[in-house]
Amino acid sequence: MGNGIKVSGLAELEKKLQRNATMSDVKQIVRLNGAELNLNAQRKAPVDTGFLRRSIVFQLASMGFEARVFATAEYAPYLEWGTRFMAAMPFMGPAFRIQKEKFKSDMLRLVR
Repeated sequence: MGNGIKVSGLAELEKKLQRNATMSDVKQIVRLNGAELNLNAQRKAPVDTGFLRRSIVFQLASMGFEARVFATAEYAPYLEWGTRFMAAMPFMGPAFRIQKEKFKSDMLRLVR
């Protein structure tokens, strides 16, 4: 006689998994956090003429599983990191660090 393993509760586990996380839920979290990152980067951007703020754009990629936020103004990197003649005035990095923690929290909540 061989020993066997009996597993019970598979139907309940399957229901819980279906209820918790779907790919559309993940895409929604990516989209919402990308949009929030975009807004926060625009708010933190230094303003002279407003061109830098308007140049910060948000795109979804990889079928909605990737959010990209970037500034298209040519001088954006100089403001973000500074130069030898000018101190940095970061806007993208601080916005990203704040949003990163919210994104992690949202993803953890999704799988619990």
